[in-house]
Amino acid sequence: MERNYRKLWWQHWLAIVCFSVVPLLFVNISLYLLFDRIYTEKVTETLRNSAENRRDAIDLFFNERIAQLYTVANTNTFEQLTDETYLTRVFEIMHAKSNTYMDIGIIDSEGRHLSYVGPFYELLKQVNYKNEPWFNAVRANGIFISDIFMGYRKVPHFIIAVMVRDKSSSWILRVTINLKNIDDIVQKAWIGKLSDAFVVNSENALQTKPRFGGDYLETPTFPEFVSDSFKAHSYPDFSSIATTRVERIDYDGVDAFFAAVRVHNTKWVLVIKESPDEILSPLLKGKYWMVFFTGLGLTIIGTGAALFTNTLINRIKETDRENATNSDMLLQANKMIALSKMAAGIAHEVNNPLAAIAEKAGWMKDLLAEEDIAASPNFSEFNESVDKIEQHVARARKIIHNLLGFARRMEPAKEKINIHNLLEETTGFLENEARYVNIRFVKEYGDNVPVITSDLSQIQQVVLNLLNNAIDAIGHDGTITVSTCYHQKTDEIEIDLADTGPGIPESELNKIFDPFFTTKEVGKGTGLGLSISYSIIEKLGGKIRVQSKVGEGTVFTILLPKH
Repeated sequence: MERNYRKLWWQHWLAIVCFSVVPLLFVNISLYLLFDRIYTEKVTETLRNSAENRRDAIDLFFNERIAQLYTVANTNTFEQLTDETYLTRVFEIMHAKSNTYMDIGIIDSEGRHLSYVGPFYELLKQVNYKNEPWFNAVRANGIFISDIFMGYRKVPHFIIAVMVRDKSSSWILRVTINLKNIDDIVQKAWIGKLSDAFVVNSENALQTKPRFGGDYLETPTFPEFVSDSFKAHSYPDFSSIATTRVERIDYDGVDAFFAAVRVHNTKWVLVIKESPDEILSPLLKGKYWMVFFTGLGLTIIGTGAALFTNTLINRIKETDRENATNSDMLLQANKMIALSKMAAGIAHEVNNPLAAIAEKAGWMKDLLAEEDIAASPNFSEFNESVDKIEQHVARARKIIHNLLGFARRMEPAKEKINIHNLLEETTGFLENEARYVNIRFVKEYGDNVPVITSDLSQIQQVVLNLLNNAIDAIGHDGTITVSTCYHQKTDEIEIDLADTGPGIPESELNKIFDPFFTTKEVGKGTGLGLSISYSIIEKLGGKIRVQSKVGEGTVFTILLPKH
């Protein structure tokens, strides 16, 4: 019955495409999701580190200012610092090293300004701070960093104050900090074109100026921290922020990453915002490339499947035609097999009478050379007849020899062989099979190996059998070393085939060339391969040897005569 080649084409094409596309899509999607997770974690960690680095910079700034205030307090006496002329010189020295400070003042334990240097002298000199929150905080804690506030100056500012206790009294050294210093530290977190960073206090009031709108003491137009997560339209509880938190939030239609970290010794929280379009742009590019290459892969798979299916279907059509022809030739082939067997039988049967005829013809020729028969007038005819008998016997023997050659190959072929070319061709047959199981061929050919005269096909059969055995012995992940050399003294070519398989026990080494002996599993070997190989090499005038160690591997050595 004729095949439906069109249906077969589509079935085969769909099978190839499905078995190729499903793994491709699975691998690509899995890799993308894995890369997305890893890259997002990396971005989150980078953002976390950035927030903590800026926080540490603010902490360092405050610690340096506090240390400087203690240095001023401890290296100068209370009487010196309450002298405004002397305090002015101290302030000028401090201001010369840094433009951090706006003013400086000494306040006694009752909240009175004992001395002051700064632009608000007339306004602040007579002010009593006894009832101000910051005054009580510094007396309670010894150190105080305030939020930004308006105060008596009516302009945004914040202070750092330290409590100094002498033997007889206690007093406060207070400075006002230039807001630009904190702004500069925070603004270094503005890495991308859409990134932003700012500081807010516990009441969600800005302590620095954001990049995109907002001023000191205003509420930022961003999501806010609460005790558990970022939430829109709610006010934060920054006292709950103990560690750095990073989250991605869609706020009022704007998707962004936010990181928040508590500034030590303050009620401040540093917030950094990054746009996903910027920090995830490599991931987005990767997504586009993945889609592109997936589409390209699908196109290649579809095209390749079509070409391969066309080749296969054409081959099936050709095979069907050959099978149809072969079915007609099968009877003739069977007749030829029968004829071959008959020829072998006839040849053996005729050889014996031919031998007798040849013997008698020789005896008759000897008789003709003796006595007086040579003088007979018919001697020449007798002699000619005997010669013709011998001639036709020789002809009959030649015919019988040809009949035996038809029935079975009697003598090895004699042809010039380049051993290296033979080995390259033979290993080439097994290259793909070996690569599939991660077995590598290592070739170490001698430089002086000559061309030999022997039977190429039979040598190739032996080498192919030994290489197949080596691959079976290794199983997977190993090496087969093929090496050659020429022994000039014995005029022999040596071929060594060494594998890294499990080796052959010593008790079995003397049996491996025996017919039907095999170390393979039942059903996987006949035990005739090495026996046939041994017979072939012996027939070609060579030798075959084996060396093996359990756990190290096996080496088969073939020695072939040059002629």
